[in-house]
Order: sequence, then structure tokens, then C-alpha cells
Amino acid sequence: MILSASRRTDIPCYYPEWFFNRIKEGFVCVRNPMNPAQVSKIMLSPDVVDCIVFWTKNPEPMLARLDELAGYDFYFQFTLTGYGRDVERNIPHKKESMIPVFQRLSDKIGRERVIWRYDPFLFTPKYTPEYHLRAFAQIAQALRGYTEKCVISFVDTYAKNKKELQKLGVYELPEADLKAFVRELGRIARENDLLLESCAEHIDLEDCSVRPGSCIDKELIERIVGCQLKGGKDKNQRPECGCMESVEIGTYNTCLNGCVYCYANHSAESTAANCRSYDPESPILCGKIRAEDKVTVRPVKSLKIKGD
Repeated sequence: MILSASRRTDIPCYYPEWFFNRIKEGFVCVRNPMNPAQVSKIMLSPDVVDCIVFWTKNPEPMLARLDELAGYDFYFQFTLTGYGRDVERNIPHKKESMIPVFQRLSDKIGRERVIWRYDPFLFTPKYTPEYHLRAFAQIAQALRGYTEKCVISFVDTYAKNKKELQKLGVYELPEADLKAFVRELGRIARENDLLLESCAEHIDLEDCSVRPGSCIDKELIERIVGCQLKGGKDKNQRPECGCMESVEIGTYNTCLNGCVYCYANHSAESTAANCRSYDPESPILCGKIRAEDKVTVRPVKSLKIKGD
């Protein structure tokens, strides 16, 4: 199986101790967000975990402990944008802190295993297309040689983030202007030896030399693990999503990054309440197994196609 850690929260930044405890104990429990009384127990042996995909805006708390993942293959999705703290409230300074962290991570594990994400793009009176192009170029130049590709997306509006986006004055670009913007991103990417891919976009950007990408990237994972995999497309994601199937171990309403475009948190209050229940020794993230919970061992297995 492919382990997703996590689309729902920033485990490397806020919960590395919990994660490494789960690796050490060999299992993790995940509550069903649609039916909270249902809990899956997932075994984490290297025999069944083919690859771990980390999603983060700040993996620094994890860097000193990566050697504890000996026996596991993994890579990082590292989001690094040009926004200030009015949009990404709790992210350290990008130029002073996060770019050096990206470079250190790349030096430690290899540039093919650190994917740069500049997503989502949102346009406001402050964060104009011209602003983003300058920021993108500065980051791309700083990351040249430290990653092989960049993944982009454009902000989606949900009930959870609608009010915050309205406060910022978010607007949409006409399609022609959007494609001109993407072509310029592509030019900057090529100048810095970066492949540019999109994430779950309904608009076709291939005529802008941007191919649809996959965050849980079967091609990349096969390259990392050194063999083919038999996993299919993840049916639990949006139709535009190209990710292969994975097992998610995060918990909604637990991310403390404070990004105004986030759809994984209902509110700051619910997130704060959940985080108060964080126990790094618990098998479940930000919570406990309750007497009324029905815990079921989820069957998992390796997806590797082994040769004769």
C-alpha cells in the first residue's frame, strides 16, 4: 500500500513524534470521518508499506529523525508559495527559513524525492498575477538543482473557506489570461530545469506545456521503489485527480498552519479543541480509542509486482 501522511493535516510539522511512535509500534488507527464510531487499524510493516507520501509546509521538525525510516521508501510534497502571513498565518518566513529547509531536505534524501508545490494560486488585489510570477521566479531560482518538478493548482472555493477568501477579495482570471499566466510559469520553470505539472485541474493546460500531475504519483513511486506497482486510480478523490490509490492516516481539523484557503479544517475553534486532545502515545491522531468504537483491522498488502 501507499501511505498518505497526510492530505488532511501537516503531520511532519506538528505531529512527527506521534508518527514515529506509530512506525515504532507497527500500526496506526484512523477514525472514519463519515462515521466516527468506525476505526480502522492499519499495520505499518515495511512488508506492506511500499511508499510513504508526506504532505507539508514545514518538515523541519522531522529532519533529524528521518533515519528512523530506514526500511521504508518515501517522498515529500513540500508546499512553498509567495504568500505572507495574511494567507498562510503560521508558516515561518519563506526566504529566511523555508527555502533553506527545502534545500537541506533535498540534500539529505535526494531532489527526486522532494516535490515543490506552489498551490493553490489565488488572485487578489495584493496577490496579482504579476506578484505570483515574481515570487515563483524567485523560489524557482532558489530551488534550482534541489527538486525536479513543481506542481501547481488554483484555489477552489468550499463552504469552509468561502468567507475567508471573500475577505481577501479573491477573483478569477478569464481563461485566456489564466493560460497566458500559466505559459509564463512554464517559461520560468524551464529556465530553472523544472517540470511543471498541474494538480486536479478541470481546465486543460497541456497547450501551455503543463501536463496533469499526480500527487500520489505511480510513476515516481515505481522509480523510487525500483519495481512496478499494480495499484489503480484512487476512486475516493475528485474525477480530475490522477493519484493512485493510497491509505490516508491523517485527521481533519488538526492542522495548525492557519491557511485561509484550507478546506480540511471546519473552524479555528474545532481545530484548537481537537489539538488539545493530542497525545503522541495514542494510536489515533488527536484523540483516543473510545469504548463505543468499533475497531476493525483493515486488510492491506504490498502493491509491488515482484519478478520471478
